[in-house]
Amino acid sequence: MFESEYRQIGAKIMYFRKMKKYTQEELAFRASISASYLSRIERGVYKKGLPISTLMKIAKALEVELSAIFEK
Repeated sequence: MFESEYRQIGAKIMYFRKMKKYTQEELAFRASISASYLSRIERGVYKKGLPISTLMKIAKALEVELSAIFEK
C-alpha cells in the first residue's frame, strides 16, 4: 500500500538533493537523520510509514516547501 507514492516522494527528494549538489550524507546530516534512513526514503523502500516530521526536516534541509516534495 502506498508503494508508488513512497517511490515518488523519494524520487522528488533525490531530485532536490541533486539540485543542491548534496550527497546523501550531507542531506542526512542537515536533516538530522541517518544516511541509511535517507537512502531507504529515496529508494521508496521505507515500508513502516513516513512520518511527516521527517519529511519536514528533509524539506527544511533542502530549503524547499514541504508541498514541493508531494508535487508530481
